[in-house]
Amino acid sequence: MATSRHSRRLLRTTTAAVFAATALLVSGCSPGGGQAAPDAAASPGRAHDAGAEHATPDDASSVLAPLPPGIPAKLRPYYDQKLSWHACGVSGFECATMKAPLDYGKPGTGTDIKLAVARKKATGPGARIGSLMVNPGGPGGSAIDYLQQYAPQPAAVRARYDMVAMDPRGVARSSPVQCLSNKQMDRFTQTDQTPDSAAEVNTLTTAYRDFSKGCEARSGKLLGHVSTIEAARDMDMLRALLGDKKLTYVGASYGTFLGATYAGLYPGRTGRLVLDGAMDPALDSRTVNINQTAGFNTAFTAFATDCIKRKDCPLGNKSAEDAGRNLSAFFKKLDAHPVATGEARKLTESLATTGVIAAMYDEGSWPTLRQYLAQAQKGNGRGLLTLSDSYYERDAAGRYANQMYANPAVNCLDLPPAFTTAGQVRAAAPAFRKASPVFGEAFAWAALNCAYWPVKPTADAHRIEAKGAAPIVVVGTTRDPATPYTWAKSLARQLSSATLLTYEGDGHTAYGRGSDCIDTAINTYLLEGTAPPKNKRCT
Repeated sequence: MATSRHSRRLLRTTTAAVFAATALLVSGCSPGGGQAAPDAAASPGRAHDAGAEHATPDDASSVLAPLPPGIPAKLRPYYDQKLSWHACGVSGFECATMKAPLDYGKPGTGTDIKLAVARKKATGPGARIGSLMVNPGGPGGSAIDYLQQYAPQPAAVRARYDMVAMDPRGVARSSPVQCLSNKQMDRFTQTDQTPDSAAEVNTLTTAYRDFSKGCEARSGKLLGHVSTIEAARDMDMLRALLGDKKLTYVGASYGTFLGATYAGLYPGRTGRLVLDGAMDPALDSRTVNINQTAGFNTAFTAFATDCIKRKDCPLGNKSAEDAGRNLSAFFKKLDAHPVATGEARKLTESLATTGVIAAMYDEGSWPTLRQYLAQAQKGNGRGLLTLSDSYYERDAAGRYANQMYANPAVNCLDLPPAFTTAGQVRAAAPAFRKASPVFGEAFAWAALNCAYWPVKPTADAHRIEAKGAAPIVVVGTTRDPATPYTWAKSLARQLSSATLLTYEGDGHTAYGRGSDCIDTAINTYLLEGTAPPKNKRCT
């Protein structure tokens, strides 16, 4: 999604069904990457990284190079470890802990991290095909939570595969990144994201700096080793420990970038990959942010077009453009006069914006959004606050999940920042407002968050071709707010063996969200290995 003030690209997917992931708002998604070093033990990335031996070219035409096919001797102990499985969580699930080097450039030096994994074995009928690894996006979404909540669907796939998940490094149960206390996070989420004066700009940039300092103080060296490249290398280790010669994988939203990165690094070990709600790794941060701003504008226009046809539309009944102006006016009113919510926190402009953005991920949320907007206009902001809290993963006790900390940690490591000064944001703001008159200003300022990150990025924008990989299915939704359809088309063109599967509709991601056409095509691919026909379109 795209509004969190600390998240340059927080990509969530909706949890409508098994692979409609746990989407995250992203104010710009981030592909992280880098050229592979000659020695597979070294971390692909920029030369300033202690573990890196090969710098990434600055231009986006650079291609992610595969790692050597063999397993380096220094990594062999990690690939030879034995997983000790035990019953956990929901009935039928097993969990284990996997050891991985903190720094792939320095394996075996005593600095390791523990990664949590879970699985649910195939139950049949039918012969077991292998393991199917899933990732719900984020970055920062817990794959294990997702797996345990949604693994029973779809039944045909579930019957033939062991369903497997690993919380990526820095996420949830896997050496989680920590940044702020819950009370500090409450204050952070209420910071004005559309500053109207020099004083308000200073308040916002101070909030970004304090957030970054908190992450540095609470997470230390871990912050330099939570990149997508490293997470993909962890996935290969898990693949081997599960006994699979090739990786079978379904990734949603940011999970598509993680999966594509795996294919780029290990094309010969790539099996059946589904990349749903695709990201484009060839884009720099600023372009990503502009594209995503336009994507949310497309989603809001679809919502507004539907809303004005209904008697209960709280944004009027004239036109989608007029509805947008009315929503902007409502946000401006909240900026000056936040409304009550029934608790100590009031509904501020920033929280209301986040609540509206959250509802853009799934058209099934539109009726709820109409209701909550109407209530807020009458002075009751509880509903929109609830939507905002769900986006931020804040529970009823005021506790925040790790996702909002892991997200910027990965994002700011994967790509150089979109902006480094407030002046750059002001100069770019007109382009953001053109992309989205309603959300553009907020998204522009949200893109400043990585400017103050304590760890330098270890990669840059790049293409992923994965030459030699088995057929890959890239899925794009035409009116996807968080990962615009153009990104899916671009990724499908980059990947040498990809087929583009298109869903003509609304919402973020397509698999498991109600289209029999999409689900049948993907299930057939996973079960039989047959990719959909070229340029297949579904409704």
